[in-house]
Amino acid sequence: MDKYLIVGLGNVGEEYIDTKHNIGFTIIDALALKFQLNFSLHRYGFLANFNYKGKKIILIKPSTYMNLSGKAVKYWINKENIYINNLLVIADDIALPLGVIRLRKKGSDGGHNGLSNIIYELNTNEFSRLRFGIGNNFPRGYQVKYVLSKWEEEEKKIIIPRIEIAIDAILSFITVGIDNTMNMYNNK
Repeated sequence: MDKYLIVGLGNVGEEYIDTKHNIGFTIIDALALKFQLNFSLHRYGFLANFNYKGKKIILIKPSTYMNLSGKAVKYWINKENIYINNLLVIADDIALPLGVIRLRKKGSDGGHNGLSNIIYELNTNEFSRLRFGIGNNFPRGYQVKYVLSKWEEEEKKIIIPRIEIAIDAILSFITVGIDNTMNMYNNK
């Protein structure tokens, strides 16, 4: 049975719940809810798994904090013998407008510390990622404050339906691969 590792990036702790930087956790939580899954704490992260169309899907929310996410990804890829082609990382992106979804099968970290650490730990940038736009509506010098801020009500109206589209894109990645999924979702 093919195995897939779907990683949502975020920070653990009450103060980070519902923040822009934790959109990876939010999307993974929404996917788990759709399949009525519960997460349990394991080494380096909170895990849930399920079977989907003959494939084993492992969802992980790293417990290592954003900047050390690569430790969790490397551990679970090795432990579960998952091909790197079957890895999808979900991260926030300030370079994309609010709610815009971009899938890529490789690339730079784009200044994202979580992606940077995953690239470092895996020693490659050739893994799929779903970048979710959080916008960049902040004055110069306030990036950290912005990404760690909670979603405002007006922003939630935009992102909630986009989270559903992100879930559809994840399931598409699992069933038809990254190339077809990029064609279907990158301009939605």
